[in-house]
Amino acid sequence: MATVEKLKYKRIVVKIGSNVLTCADGTLDDKRMSSLVDQIAKLFRSGIEIIIVSSGAVASGRGELGARTSFQKLDPVSARQLFSAVGQVKLINTYHKLLRDREIDCGQVLTTKESLSSRNHYLNQKNCMEVMINNKVIPIVNENDTISVTELMFTDNDELSGMVAAMMNADGLIILSNIDGVYNGNPSAENVEVIREIKSKTADISSYICADKSHFGRGGMITKTRIAQKVADEGIEVIVANGKRENILVDLTLNHSSDVVCTRFTPSRRPVSGVKKWIAHSNGFAKGVIRINQGAYDALMQAKATSLLPVGVETVEGNFEKDDIVQIVAPSGKSIGVGRVTLSSEKARQTTGKKGAKALIHYDYMYLD
Repeated sequence: MATVEKLKYKRIVVKIGSNVLTCADGTLDDKRMSSLVDQIAKLFRSGIEIIIVSSGAVASGRGELGARTSFQKLDPVSARQLFSAVGQVKLINTYHKLLRDREIDCGQVLTTKESLSSRNHYLNQKNCMEVMINNKVIPIVNENDTISVTELMFTDNDELSGMVAAMMNADGLIILSNIDGVYNGNPSAENVEVIREIKSKTADISSYICADKSHFGRGGMITKTRIAQKVADEGIEVIVANGKRENILVDLTLNHSSDVVCTRFTPSRRPVSGVKKWIAHSNGFAKGVIRINQGAYDALMQAKATSLLPVGVETVEGNFEKDDIVQIVAPSGKSIGVGRVTLSSEKARQTTGKKGAKALIHYDYMYLD
């Protein structure tokens, strides 16, 4: 049996997509779930700490309730709330039964993007999952679609899994989809291959990626790649692989098989603080916009870490308080990152363009895309 010292990963997040967990008709694929749980059990017993981010609740609820005519009258948010409420019960019960049969405990963690916008709530959720892991309980995380509305949703569970991996200081994030990885073209075209390794978040592979979204999920490969590059930049290895391949998790983590076709995003080796990891995933939490001038833009784009000073600010937009998250926008109008402000919007406007004032955003509390 493998020991913790010999393992490549001490802690991993496994994100399982809707198209991995569901059959063509939208019902849960019990055979596939059982196979994945078998693999998770092997990893767990080998000493790897595991957090599961699982899609499938909405698809499961849709399949459970069937194609009733009354559903056609529901708006998209209401339909999602209904399907999620029904499907989440079946999904977590299935996980519970499968893991219990293997003498492993699991617990449900439902969250929303809004709840993670607060640093205190973020740390409370982190502590909750640490307690579960320390007591040999596998957290199963999903977005609480029953109360989320469109503007407060994660892009999809890829985004959620990236935040969870960063929050929990995971060594690896494995994103299981229904294809083998990121292709250098449309996967259905001839002579197209999986890109086996992506080394930098600056690598532009957008021209290769098919923009189609998954049949039952909300996201697609563009979202996966964007999240994967960000998480890898935080020092966490990310793997995009086919969750329908037999023994995929064991081959990737315990067997270290080089024959597994997948895409690996090479992690950065530079240290990233816990606060900075939270800020890196805070784009959707921004309470305002800081538009900077060319001088500030040039300074921030240098390799050396630089704080944003009021002298480099053109305008301050929105209403925010000290310690809120804001977007940083370049002279071109492009958003280049996010940061936590040291002043309220009212005081920030009073210092805009002034020399000698203290930093509006310190580099320790700033993340640039």
